[in-house]
Order: sequence, then C-alpha cells, then structure tokens
Amino acid sequence: MSVDVAPVEHAFEEVAPPKGRHGAAAWVSWIARRLGLAVLTLWLVSILVFVATTALGDPVRAILGKDYNSDKARVAQLTAQLNLDESLVTRYFHWLGNFLTGDFGTSIANQQPVAGQIGDNVVNTLVLVAISAIVMIPVAFGIAMISTNYRRRRPDTVIQTILLMLAALPEFVVGILLVAIFSTTVFHWLPAVTISGPGQHPWNEPKTMILPVATLVLAVAPYVSRIVRANLLEVLDSDYVELARLKGIPERVVMRKHALLNAIVPGIQVIALQLAWLAGGVVLVEKVFNYPGVGNQLVDSVQNHDVPMVQALTLIIAGVYVVVNLVADLLSILLTPRARTAISS
Repeated sequence: MSVDVAPVEHAFEEVAPPKGRHGAAAWVSWIARRLGLAVLTLWLVSILVFVATTALGDPVRAILGKDYNSDKARVAQLTAQLNLDESLVTRYFHWLGNFLTGDFGTSIANQQPVAGQIGDNVVNTLVLVAISAIVMIPVAFGIAMISTNYRRRRPDTVIQTILLMLAALPEFVVGILLVAIFSTTVFHWLPAVTISGPGQHPWNEPKTMILPVATLVLAVAPYVSRIVRANLLEVLDSDYVELARLKGIPERVVMRKHALLNAIVPGIQVIALQLAWLAGGVVLVEKVFNYPGVGNQLVDSVQNHDVPMVQALTLIIAGVYVVVNLVADLLSILLTPRARTAISS
C-alpha cells in the first residue's frame, strides 16, 4: 500500500471534490459508470445462473423420478410451468422479464409464489450478516492493533498462530466445534440450533443467534485482522510516523491518529470482500444451525430440485455481493483524498 509522506491529519484536510458543475458532473459520471458495471455484472450472473440450472438436466425428470414415464399429466403441467416447450433463449428472456417485474416464478415444491416465501428469509439472513459484521469489525481491528503493538514478540506470534489456525478451518467445522463446546459435549449453555415459531424471527430469542454469529465472526475476522495488521506495520515503518515519534508523540496517539486511519481504506476493501463472501458462505452456517435464512432455504431448494427457487435465491445472493462491493468502492473513494481529487479533476 502506498502511503502519503505527509502526516495523516494534513492529508485528510483535502475533503470534498471541488464544488461546481465540473466536480459534481465528475462524481455523477463515476457513479453512473459503477452502477452500469454493477448492472452488467448482475446480467452476466443471471445468464450463468440460468444456463447452469438448465445444464443440470431435465428438471421434470429430476422432480418426478420414477413417476416420469407414468404420470403424463404431471409431466405436461411441469413442462408448461417451467416453459420447457420454448427455446432456451426465449425461456431466458421470459424468465428475466418476469424477474425484473418482481415475479420470481412459482415454487415447484409447494406451488406457491417464490416471492412470498423468501421475504422473511432474506431479512433473517441480512440481520445475521449485519450483526456478524458489527461484531467482527471492532474485534478484527482490535486484534490487529494488539498484535502490532507486540510485533516480533511472543504475544504477536501466538496471536498470528491462532489466526492462521482459525483461517484454515472451514466455517461449518467452526460451527460444529462451537456446538460441541457450548451446547452438547462440554457445556449446555446455548441452544445447538435456531428455533423460531411461525411468524417469528430468530432474534426474538437472542440466545439462538449467538452461535451462528460467533461462527461467522471466527470465520471472517482472521482474514481482516491479518490484512489490517500488515497495513499497520507498513504505516508504522513510514517516514512521517518516525518523525511523529521523534517529536515525542505517544505511541498510542501514533497508532490511533496516524497508522489506524491510513489502514482503514484497505481494511474497508477486505471487509467488503469478506461481507460479500458471507452472503454465500452463510449457506453452510445456516444449515448447521438450522437458521431460517436464504442459505438454508437454498440447500433445501436444491435437494427438492426447485429450479425457480434456486434461481431467485442465487440472484439475490449475487445482488448482495455486487451491492456490498459497490458501497466499499464508494467508501474507499470518500476516505482517500487522492482518489477524490482524481475523480473530480
């Protein structure tokens, strides 16, 4: 990471892009380009999702199994419902047009509209990811700062070893270990699965959220912490930080006002990537804890060969991924004076 030679407080004084039509027009152009790229990405993903679900084979045969040859009426019904009598290109644009208007199709498993079945699960997953992020960010930055303070000493070595060990473990293994420790084998403090009644959300029983959140935090925090630590070490070895030390500025002030602020921007990028990963990685965690979210619903839909449900959930996950990265790019620009100047010039 390249670091400005000037102290960080002076670097952050160049705040907004120049006022006037030129600066505003530059920002509008940049945002329009990024939104266009996001739309293009989602369109390409929609093609991949549609082609992939189509390439899995005849969904009617997969759904009916041994009844495929005997139940001709059901075969005809499913063929019409999935528009399998049309060409592949026609089916794609028919499906995409319905999706853009909010019609996600009809679930094959229960013959109910897909849109009416995923709303609560999307909210549940977004809440789980949001709580995990709120916990993970200060934990990851705090561990990075502690490790940096003890760099090249035993506490730093211990912390980095633990982080590497956690990073090497798949999230479902972390979840199973937490269940064994806190729910079944060692202690019986927390519920092993998420239990929520009809019309209720998991956070109505906060204890059921602890293990899923802890699993996601332990799966993501090591990566963020190691990247932030590396950036902190690079900043602390820079010339202007050495100058600040020679002026007699306390080390904790150097860490907070000089090093940490310069490590925020790359930290945001890493956090965005990890949060985007959570949108897909949450699938296994939700299945382990029977959490009523899109991940658990996606696994069940794949098992039931519910093609419309799989397509809708996959595109929703892809949409979250694209939006998170878009927000991260915007925050990175806003927090980097040089980048703001480049856009507005």
